[in-house]
Amino acid sequence: MKILVTGGAGYIGSITVRYLQSQGHEVTVFDNLVYGHKESVNCPLIAGDLVDKEFLFKSIEGQKFDGVIHFAAYALAGESMQNPYKYFYNNLIGGLNLLELMKQNKIPNIIFSSSCSIYGAPEKLPVTEDETKKPESVYGESKLMFERILDWYDKTHGLKHINLRYFNAAGAALDGSLGEMHDPESHIIPIAIKSAMNHNPFPLFGDDYDTPDGSCVRDYIHVEDLAIAHLQALNYLSQVKKSDSFNLSSGHGYSNLEVIKMIEKISGLNLIIEKKSRRTGDPSTIYGDNTKAREMLSFDPKYSELETIIKTAWEWHSKNRQK
Repeated sequence: MKILVTGGAGYIGSITVRYLQSQGHEVTVFDNLVYGHKESVNCPLIAGDLVDKEFLFKSIEGQKFDGVIHFAAYALAGESMQNPYKYFYNNLIGGLNLLELMKQNKIPNIIFSSSCSIYGAPEKLPVTEDETKKPESVYGESKLMFERILDWYDKTHGLKHINLRYFNAAGAALDGSLGEMHDPESHIIPIAIKSAMNHNPFPLFGDDYDTPDGSCVRDYIHVEDLAIAHLQALNYLSQVKKSDSFNLSSGHGYSNLEVIKMIEKISGLNLIIEKKSRRTGDPSTIYGDNTKAREMLSFDPKYSELETIIKTAWEWHSKNRQK
């Protein structure tokens, strides 16, 4: 297939692009390079912003695509609460322009990078796709709003979509070629790894949760498993031609202290833990039910054991420490 990948220079996007190429697909990346990295892309790259509708349409003019994988979005929940305009404008206007492009160019299918943040604090565990949608951040709300927009574009124009609701993306490419390069960094694993490498204190937010060791429990999914799932979703959508939503999760959780202990095991270093108060809005435990994705997409999170996640992340950050 010929596939347009928005946000394909970012963390999950770039690893997905490499996987698509390894499976023989032709990929074009569209990325504004605000958070993406040009050096992570080894295919045609259009450097531009989805909110610039005129540039988007002109840059894609005459090109035919079998589908779109849409990663491009601002994704920091905390920042979204400080600057809601930035998040609603970018994540919704950019997405709407992309859908209008698809409509004009007769691109039939889109895989949307959604988020488990649309569920908010879940009422039941594990979290299924039928869980009540009640986002607790502007970021999560923007993802849910775009899912609803996709529903309407299906009803009005027949554009088919799959929403992939990730839990916590983690790890690095298995061959060590690509990994997380966020600035600022907000994810626990790279923050803890860098703390260990630099002998800096690691902030542990809350040690009195109702969990076995008192720290938060989260569901981590390896970025390679996510990459594979995007192609599985696009193949499924191309065959079934029916819009749907799927959780992408490992199906179980690891606590913050388990993450720390695994980093210490892999690195041979001891972290300096600085205990801090709970952060507002942090539920004690979240993990997803991936049954639907397993049954319908043949999703198999085979790289999402904590040791594999930490090992690949540690190797990536060790190799790219000065970058």
